[in-house]
Amino acid sequence: MNKKISSLLNEQINKELYSAYLYLDIADYYADQGLNGFENWFFVQAQEERDHAMLIRRFLLNNDEVISLSAISAPGFKKNEQKTPLFETLKHEQTVTASINHIYAAAFDDKDFRTMQFLDWFVKEQGEEEKNAADMIRKFELFGNDSKGLYLLDQELAGRIYAPPSLVL
Repeated sequence: MNKKISSLLNEQINKELYSAYLYLDIADYYADQGLNGFENWFFVQAQEERDHAMLIRRFLLNNDEVISLSAISAPGFKKNEQKTPLFETLKHEQTVTASINHIYAAAFDDKDFRTMQFLDWFVKEQGEEEKNAADMIRKFELFGNDSKGLYLLDQELAGRIYAPPSLVL
């Protein structure tokens, strides 16, 4: 594997772990607000992001590459009242998508077909992640200003169940 691609994948591990940290912070924000369904949705999201990091880690190890972890920055949503976590979610997912696409392009340029095939799952997953975030924002905009609507949306989000990724390495 090209060292540039290995380095990009190592950086992506950090980005996925940051995503998990971010979503855990957002889950805590909603727990503080008494919105347990929102808390659950973001807690499940944090678990998924952690799994994404572990999948990339395993792929690198399976290809005899060295793992190089770096520090994870604090997201700080609870400390910054100007940010609305729900609306930041879509922007964050779009940033992650751009990062995955960048790695894919580097693998394409290097004709690293194994990495491209591995990243195909992530490309599809990011499409789902962006759609889920956009759908939740849309629902919140429709129902969030009404207390009964917010209650029902919170109940719906409480039903989200963690499902491990189905990617086979």
